[in-house]
Amino acid sequence: MSRNPILNDRAFQPQGGTALRERPTPAEEWEAAQRMGQGATAGQQAAWSRTAPQGPIVIEGRTMSLGGVASATLLMFAFVLLGGWWGWTQVSERSNPLWPAPGEPEVLATLERPGVLWGALGIGFLLAIVTAFVPRIARFTAIPYSIAEGVLLGMISHLYDAQFNGIVLQAIVATFGVFLAMLALYGLRTLRVTPRFVKGVIAATFGVVVLYVGAWLFSLFTDSTVSFLHDATPLGIGISVVVVVIAALNLVLDFDFIERGSQNQLPAYMDWYAAFGLVVTLVWLYLEMLRLLAKLRE
Repeated sequence: MSRNPILNDRAFQPQGGTALRERPTPAEEWEAAQRMGQGATAGQQAAWSRTAPQGPIVIEGRTMSLGGVASATLLMFAFVLLGGWWGWTQVSERSNPLWPAPGEPEVLATLERPGVLWGALGIGFLLAIVTAFVPRIARFTAIPYSIAEGVLLGMISHLYDAQFNGIVLQAIVATFGVFLAMLALYGLRTLRVTPRFVKGVIAATFGVVVLYVGAWLFSLFTDSTVSFLHDATPLGIGISVVVVVIAALNLVLDFDFIERGSQNQLPAYMDWYAAFGLVVTLVWLYLEMLRLLAKLRE
């Protein structure tokens, strides 16, 4: 809920004349969206409806829709591909003189500008954090985020592909396949977004974040890596499989938010916010697919 004193009810009422019965204020809409994103129960939905003005709702302008979210998502992916193409060109390859020795790749990949990778990572992370707290700006941050993530994915993908030829195409196909599978399971109501389901997915996602951050801090202060996260051992592969499953389940939460937001006619800018969240999840899923496939091919 906005705490900006300017964004109060008076700021959204017609100037002069009799006030119309409109949809809930933006603050109320965002509060409802937050509850829906967390698998709101029927009681919570009823509570939100009681906060809305009574009487007929006058819809002014376009509202959130499935078509709007789809259009925003496709546009974001177009810029991800554009950034990915440029990021791919920032990695150079050269023959490995040690090949075909066991364990040696045929080519060696080198980042032309390592700073670009870290810059894209920082920009993408910052835009994601800001947009998460200020959904209204998603329509402005979505394209810059897509470009930054595209550059990052392009560079990382080229590094993986140089070591494991064809792995990028495999990861893309696997990610798209998981997306379609989760969409079908959600559409058929095989997977239902209940409060318990939401809490479980959020807790598991938080656990992954803690694990990754802890591993990063450990490597930062000890000059060594957490081997079970990166090695192609049964434990390492099992952890990657679990993380891929968690990322896939986050897609179900995204689908649920999009459906409920469209049904409740949230403002049109939520198209971009929903698309933003969906792209973030798909980027995460793709990166985890790369890690898993690399471990399997080792």
